[in-house]
Amino acid sequence: MSAQSGLNRRGFLTRISAAGGALLLGGCDQLSQSPTFRDILGKAEGATQRVQRFVLSHRSMAREFSESELSKHFKANGSINVEDASYQTMVRDGFANWRLKIDGLVERPTSLSLDELRRLPSRTQITRHDCVEGWSAIGKWKGAQLGPLLQSVGLKPNARYLVFHCADMMSPGAPYYESIDLIDAFHPQTILAYDMNEQTLPVPYGAPLRLRVERQLGYKMAKYVMRIEAVASFSAIGGGNGGFWEDRGYEWYAGI
Repeated sequence: MSAQSGLNRRGFLTRISAAGGALLLGGCDQLSQSPTFRDILGKAEGATQRVQRFVLSHRSMAREFSESELSKHFKANGSINVEDASYQTMVRDGFANWRLKIDGLVERPTSLSLDELRRLPSRTQITRHDCVEGWSAIGKWKGAQLGPLLQSVGLKPNARYLVFHCADMMSPGAPYYESIDLIDAFHPQTILAYDMNEQTLPVPYGAPLRLRVERQLGYKMAKYVMRIEAVASFSAIGGGNGGFWEDRGYEWYAGI
């Protein structure tokens, strides 16, 4: 999509930021409480998704950058740690006993260790992370490509979405979760990242594993991923809108 497009998602949010900068600087939670902001996002979502999916091929690639363009500082926003005692034990053990569970509408439910994930087909990419708060940063990511992993477990015919269940609790009783459709799941740049800037993924950035879905905004990039669930619908998960922030008024499709 042209950067000049009136439906460009990042440009749209930049205009929102200009109109309400103080609210944006207060963070995502304050934004989610604004009925006006929720209404604007809801009305824009359908048009944004339809136009982007029409204009862009399902295989079109997000821009990639050179090593010299890496950001000197990459903000670790949102959750920067997980207080859960079992997670802290895994951190101390170098995630030796951590396993990614893959279940739901799959033929072969499985769980994988970090070492097993590192042996799967991988991709390294230098991409720009665009945050709903109005900032961007360029980072280098390496991780297992999600598409081949899904092929190995076999999606059932009625699977339509993937839900990423995470270790971090954004508030009591509200674990972070996100979802994407199969178009983005099988995109070659969609990876489960375990390295950042040629180092093991640090805890503030989502260790041991975070989703990178490069054609969407940063809040779709779930951190601390523990489980991937294939579903026909996410209406019965969380608040039924497909993600933690979506349940608080953000749009489900956050394409840029």
